[in-house]
Amino acid sequence: MRPFDLAKRLKDEEDGSMLPLVIFYGFLSLVLVLLVVAATSLYLERKRLFTIADGAALVGAEAFDLDEISLDGGSPRPTLDSTDVATAVNDYLDTAPLGDFESLSVERAETADGRSATVALSAYWRPPVLSLLVPEGFRLEVTAVGRSVFS
Repeated sequence: MRPFDLAKRLKDEEDGSMLPLVIFYGFLSLVLVLLVVAATSLYLERKRLFTIADGAALVGAEAFDLDEISLDGGSPRPTLDSTDVATAVNDYLDTAPLGDFESLSVERAETADGRSATVALSAYWRPPVLSLLVPEGFRLEVTAVGRSVFS
């Protein structure tokens, strides 16, 4: 058999070889779309949770009475108490429109230095579409710090 005949025969026997490629690339595209949807959902859920934590930290940083303001070096500074910060954060979370967070909880609401409020929130995230490459979900935790400053 001559090489020209072999090449002609191989060329003629390639009927239907596009179908496996189309199926493979269709599957690869579907997997890629599902991964991007899951990653986008995770990013947006974390941003939403951080926004709630940031608002709670701001409320916690303003949880002081006017008679708890001291003068340090001529400038007024508020003095925060951890119980007041925790109470303010819990009140804020009771009244704020939180959306549909699953198992939202306050991990930490306190003041470490008496000037800033630290709030850590956590919630459970689940992907919008379950697949084999994405976990069924996991716990997200964010921390925000707020401070009141007089100028």
